[in-house]
Amino acid sequence: MAAYCAWGLLPIYFKLLHHVNAVEIVSQRVLWSLLLILALLLMRRNLVELVTILRDRRLLSALAASAVLIGMNWLTYVWAVNAGHVLAASLGYFLNPLVTVGLGVLLLHERLRRGQLAAVGIAAVGVAIMAATALTTLWISVALALTFAFYALIRKLTPVAPMVGLGVETLLLMPPAMAYLFWLSGHGGVGFGQDMPTTILLIAAGAVTTAPLLLFATAAHRLPMATLGLLQYLAPSLQFLCGILLFGEKLTAGQMASFALIWLSLILFAADGLTAARRNRLATV
Repeated sequence: MAAYCAWGLLPIYFKLLHHVNAVEIVSQRVLWSLLLILALLLMRRNLVELVTILRDRRLLSALAASAVLIGMNWLTYVWAVNAGHVLAASLGYFLNPLVTVGLGVLLLHERLRRGQLAAVGIAAVGVAIMAATALTTLWISVALALTFAFYALIRKLTPVAPMVGLGVETLLLMPPAMAYLFWLSGHGGVGFGQDMPTTILLIAAGAVTTAPLLLFATAAHRLPMATLGLLQYLAPSLQFLCGILLFGEKLTAGQMASFALIWLSLILFAADGLTAARRNRLATV
């Protein structure tokens, strides 16, 4: 729960950096995340795993693709929050479980249960309404949902520990991140070092990225999948509340109808998952 709460409250953190370029925020996030992860791997004596992956072309290619996807996801999210589109960002993460199911059907040839099929259909209607009434911000929701769903798919198919995988991804993102930071510093626009609060917040981006992942990885081994499936809606729910209550974003009638349908689809999706988990548990007794 702590991991999902941290992810759900990220808009507050990034809003504190609204005066910093979104690309710089992501670049600093990559830099400080990598340094923290390398330190943790060194402490755990797992650094050799990272080196081994760097020598494996197949794993390295997969993580290069996931690195591009998570980089795009981070950049879209930070830009959306600081541009005043927290609600659109939250919609993207509400859609993510349903997009993930769709990818499972299309790419892994998984079969949908009736409840899942109904949930996906209702969500599709919700997205169609959003497209008709809030087209200017729909791309944010779709981009976040697709990049994270494809990222999750690649990571699911890649046998790499979460922390080691993120270490490789941030290492691969480091060259473009550093190139941008050097270019920005040469043009006098870098936010790092402007003042102490900004500098501390940018350095803390490493912990903000890594800590929830560690918490999630720990919980994933201890909690049932049904519980994790329900908890994944906590983060976008908190983001939604941040957008409405803290940042004063307004819901149009079309957005309200779209969110209502997507929430209904998520209720059906969660209920179907719980029912399936209960049946599987009874079948093994």
